[in-house]
Amino acid sequence: MNYNYRYRLKPTESQRETLDYHRDTCRQLYNHALYRFNQIPESEGTVKQRVRNIRDELPDLKDWWDALTDIYSKVLQPTVMRIAKNINALGKLKQQGYTVGELRWKSPREFRSFTYNQSGFELDKKGGQTVVSLSKLADIPIELHRPLPDDATVKEVTLKKEKTGEWFAIFGIEMDTEPPAKPSLDEIAAENIVGIDVGILKYAHDTDGTAVESLDLTDERDRLEREQRNLSRKAYESNNWEKQRRRVAECHLRIKQKRRDFLHKLSNYYAQEYELLAVEDLDTKEMLESPGNSRNIASAAWNTFTSMLETKCEREGTHFVEVNPAGTTKECANCGVETDKPLWVREHSCPACGLEADRDANAAWNILSRGLSKLGVGHSEATPVETALPTGTAVVPAKRVVEPGSPCLKEAVADG
Repeated sequence: MNYNYRYRLKPTESQRETLDYHRDTCRQLYNHALYRFNQIPESEGTVKQRVRNIRDELPDLKDWWDALTDIYSKVLQPTVMRIAKNINALGKLKQQGYTVGELRWKSPREFRSFTYNQSGFELDKKGGQTVVSLSKLADIPIELHRPLPDDATVKEVTLKKEKTGEWFAIFGIEMDTEPPAKPSLDEIAAENIVGIDVGILKYAHDTDGTAVESLDLTDERDRLEREQRNLSRKAYESNNWEKQRRRVAECHLRIKQKRRDFLHKLSNYYAQEYELLAVEDLDTKEMLESPGNSRNIASAAWNTFTSMLETKCEREGTHFVEVNPAGTTKECANCGVETDKPLWVREHSCPACGLEADRDANAAWNILSRGLSKLGVGHSEATPVETALPTGTAVVPAKRVVEPGSPCLKEAVADG
């Protein structure tokens, strides 16, 4: 299996200039390759074949483009092949209903990374510190806050400059070990399966009676708004404007890091704790286009969460199934009768069977039932909702998830 390990680099001022020089040269090469790609007619092959033809022109380019000789060859080749990856990414967005255009040339602010593929990099100890030795570049100190796995093979290293000006190294590794085999569906016990309903007030509500509160980013957003107001008062592209732009970028990065940390730990908990997960297959495109609550929907990053869940389930040998979310809130988990409920109604009360439960808990059980039906799995309980829903909900603060050593959701419930 393939994983990415991200580490902070600590380049000197001269090394920063060299990194920026390599990055900008790769940007210019990317723009040149895109220009050449647009000149080649579609009849000459697939997208990948046409891009490979451009990649094969690199030796001839070096004859008149002196800057390319300063860059390692295994950096130039992936730079050209990025065009094929970007076009494929646009194709996937188009399949999802998004309106997409054509690839455009990259400005210096838009092109922020380059990759050493297969060779040209090495971790080493020099001068009492750990450095990453990069061919034709430098030996750059690296903050190796966690070691790479012993049985991992490093396939590539991507150097990325964040908008804050900080540099990071992302190691793409391949593990020799195979993920554990998934248990047989017929042998999974009822307590080892779970359905998860995601929301905004409560980020995740599962069928085990646990609700995880959403991450509170109020302080970070308030600071971001203050810094953005200050930025609007600066003269565009002045020194003060650039300093303030980095402060705004730091706020955005802080929010992004806190959110991803929360999602990684929560998804890791579910993937390790259970043997079968059922979640909603949400299409957030229309939700984000609505003016009402689009910021909170975007901040929730539900698709990112389910993507992390799927990846971690594959790593842990856990079954993962996505179901159609339509009607999971309206349908009674006990008898199947649908009842219209506006968003502000947070309790489910069935007029047919009399079941009363939390709105999200009812949806979670419907998600689990649909997941089991989709997999063709049946369990002995005729109506598991009757015993599971009335037991109450243990609300777990998001802070418990992001604390060191978390997520310890079961311990948090016991403490509460």
